[in-house]
Amino acid sequence: MNEKEFFIYLGNRFNDRIRLRFEKDKGEILDLVIQYEALMSDKWVAIVRYDCAHGFFHRDLLHPNGDKEKKVLDVPNLKFAFSFAKQDLEDKWEWYKEQYLKKLKK
Repeated sequence: MNEKEFFIYLGNRFNDRIRLRFEKDKGEILDLVIQYEALMSDKWVAIVRYDCAHGFFHRDLLHPNGDKEKKVLDVPNLKFAFSFAKQDLEDKWEWYKEQYLKKLKK
């Protein structure tokens, strides 16, 4: 098995990133975590996470108070799930951050 982890930095200030971690065996993705994180008060904070924990692919929207909103996503395979999650976070990270900050202010 081959485990990899890397980051994609978003925007031009390097305060936002996507963490990609996955396990592969013979070209097949066996497990993955793809997470959007923002630098807040000198600490990386997870805001959205896609993973296969609990035995199924899902998205967790993470709230400042520690709550999570879990949404199960039906995907044909983990290769598709990887591409889907990465693209979603690249496209919508600013919206996810805005929603998180609104909840932080409440």
